[in-house]
Amino acid sequence: MAREIPVEPSGDAPVHATLSGLRLDELLGEVQDRLAEIVRTRDRLQGLLDAVLAVAAGLELETTLQRIVTAATELVDARYGALGVLGAGGGISRFVHVGIDEETRARMGHLPEGRGLLGQLIRDPRPLRLADLTAHAASVGFPANHPPMRTFLGVPVRVRDEVFGNLYLTEKREGEFTADDEVVVRALAAAAGIAVDNARLFEQTRLRQRWLEASSEITTELLSGAATEDALRLIARRALELARADCALIVLRPAGQEGCWRVAAHAGDLDADVLGGPVTTDLPLVAEVLTGGAPVLAADLLPDDGDRGHPLAGWGPALAVPLVSDRAGATTSGVPAGVVLALRRRGAEPFLPDEVPLLASFADQAAIALELAAKHHAQRELDVLADRDRIARDLHDHVIQRLFATGLGLQGTLRRSADAEVRRRIQQAVEQLDQTVREIRTSIFDLHTPPSEEETSLRRRLLDVISEASGDGDLTPAVRVSGPVDTLVPAELGQHAVAVLREAVSNAVRHARASTVDVIVDAGDDLVLEVVDDGVGIDPAVARSGLRNLEQRANECGGGFTVRPEPGGGTRLRWQAPLR
Repeated sequence: MAREIPVEPSGDAPVHATLSGLRLDELLGEVQDRLAEIVRTRDRLQGLLDAVLAVAAGLELETTLQRIVTAATELVDARYGALGVLGAGGGISRFVHVGIDEETRARMGHLPEGRGLLGQLIRDPRPLRLADLTAHAASVGFPANHPPMRTFLGVPVRVRDEVFGNLYLTEKREGEFTADDEVVVRALAAAAGIAVDNARLFEQTRLRQRWLEASSEITTELLSGAATEDALRLIARRALELARADCALIVLRPAGQEGCWRVAAHAGDLDADVLGGPVTTDLPLVAEVLTGGAPVLAADLLPDDGDRGHPLAGWGPALAVPLVSDRAGATTSGVPAGVVLALRRRGAEPFLPDEVPLLASFADQAAIALELAAKHHAQRELDVLADRDRIARDLHDHVIQRLFATGLGLQGTLRRSADAEVRRRIQQAVEQLDQTVREIRTSIFDLHTPPSEEETSLRRRLLDVISEASGDGDLTPAVRVSGPVDTLVPAELGQHAVAVLREAVSNAVRHARASTVDVIVDAGDDLVLEVVDDGVGIDPAVARSGLRNLEQRANECGGGFTVRPEPGGGTRLRWQAPLR
């Protein structure tokens, strides 16, 4: 007689009760079903584990997002999948999708923006499973050329307790999405949040490293002696690349122009009309940075539709940061000396708040580098001027004095010689020494001329025109310049003086067949120019044309002009104009 085994009360009691009432074949069938379910559960868990490992395999954010969507569709056997990343304004800023080919995607037009059923998950970030998504109250239908979809499963992806985005799955190949599908996708979403966080941290670290490398590159470029214009263009290029912008502008205030701000450098596509043009009153974003001295982030550079005729009207998201920090040369009024402006085209992904401190720090470092380079350049100029002073002092105190002593010695020897040829040669040597002393004095004055003024110095221009007019022949005019030529002579009179010397020296060298030409420039009460040669005189044809021009210039300046022969042969041309 069979003994009845008492059943302990437990959670398995219904199972035992069911099995005890089954016949053997039914029992075997039930066991097989349970085993199959265990196998399916094991396979699904293995699939989930594989998906988690696949999602966490890389550190590239874009690749990680794509892996998440692919793994989710494979886990629940969905035909279509997507991950909508939330932007700063609450809408979808990035949409990663699987299952729709590029041709279909192009026919559909713009990607989803977070309205309708997708917006439901944004507003209420909880899992949503539907047998027919078109029957949901939030559904607004599909755009043209969109593939048909019915079943739906949506799960939020959280990163550090904040919703990063939502995972959307549609069109399960065999029936509807089940509760088990939801559990699996929720588990995957949790793992995906960790993977996304790691990828974002890696991307931010790498981006910071690239910004630091760019700052170091600019500092090295500037301190190695690169021109400021080249450095500004390099700053614009690096801002363009690292901010993932379509255009970058450097807005500066030209020296001595208060309240005027212009585009000094740019990178990317930009109309030529914008370069060098004023921007302060036209761009409120730039004006806000200049006024407040802090970075400004905007979803649209020119949000007002009335500004569509502006040269920058085609640009959308904008990020503006002050170029010059307080350490790096802000003006005494606290206004920054420049702005770095990064732009993306209208409709592009907006700049993220995380990108603001990176560009701001880069601009500060670039500004400090510009300031250090300016000081370094000024120090180099001071060193050059100090070296020139030393050379000029040595020339005056040693070389000229030795030449004077040598000349005096030769003149003393001249009186002791009875040979006419020897006396002639000694006299010629003394004159050459005097000419050398005059040239050294001219060189000393040139050494005291600041490098930035050499191109505009009247003394320099006069010396250059004398050298140019004398040509490449053996005759080199002797030049003596006395008085403060560069400070007393007005610009217009200086232009006349340059033209007069060009004509006078050219006539003496080319037409007088002279062996010596002396040029004297003196600035006192009058500006006096004299050209003396030992040639055969001036050709009458030249006197009628070129000399008439010199006389006319003297009359225009209220001065005078004379040409007379020298007692020993040759010609003396004198041109003068009042300075007071």
